[in-house]
Amino acid sequence: MNGKIIVVTHKEYKMPCDTVYLPVCVGVGRDALRNKYQADDEGENISDKNILYCELTALYWAWKNLNCDYIGLAHYRRYLTESKRSKNIEDALSQPRIEELLMDYDIIVPREKRYSQTIADHYINCIKSRKDAHKIHLQLLRDSILEVAPEYIAEYDKTMNGHSAHMLNMFVMKKEWVDKYCTWLFDILSQLEKRIDLRGMDSFQARLFGRVSELLLDVWIEANQLKYKEIKYVPIGPYHFWKKVGAFLKAKLYGKQYNASV
Repeated sequence: MNGKIIVVTHKEYKMPCDTVYLPVCVGVGRDALRNKYQADDEGENISDKNILYCELTALYWAWKNLNCDYIGLAHYRRYLTESKRSKNIEDALSQPRIEELLMDYDIIVPREKRYSQTIADHYINCIKSRKDAHKIHLQLLRDSILEVAPEYIAEYDKTMNGHSAHMLNMFVMKKEWVDKYCTWLFDILSQLEKRIDLRGMDSFQARLFGRVSELLLDVWIEANQLKYKEIKYVPIGPYHFWKKVGAFLKAKLYGKQYNASV
């Protein structure tokens, strides 16, 4: 098998030595890094949408420009691993292990995150926005699915009312599934983009298309009855665990919503 796991980054960082990992630079760091990493503005691309779509511009580039048997997505400080304790970047899932798993599974995903509130409420309550904006975003997302792929709406409602999800836009999939997923995903996001009023949003708020895409992966997996394998993900480098916990509790208990990444 021949595959690539794109590692999305906006700056120079230590990368795995395993050649299955392909660094792809996006956003403001792209021009400075294009001689070192693959840039997401070459070939067929939507690089100019990075401020809205986040890591999805790298995914789109991989989908349209890589000819391989499977494609995955990792972040420069987040990798899938089967190591129980290590946070060594070289313990990221190896090419032989990835290919072994793909013999038995359609998709590899990070372990699901569990929340005390529904997935919809978590999205609505945690991200700072204009009054009721995120509730409106989810309704417009639902409308977009009804327009593009109405057969998925029951699974969307089920996912939004659930309390767990596979987040972070991290996965490894066989290329035939990547083709189907990306066609579906970007059609929905394109429809959503037509419906969203971006005026008055700051750069953090405007990244909503990348955020809502995290909510859609499980919709697609469950609706298509894909067989998936959960793998632990680990953060590499500084990880502000208690800062994240504090931000979550402030959002949940006091309505102090996120206005930046934590």
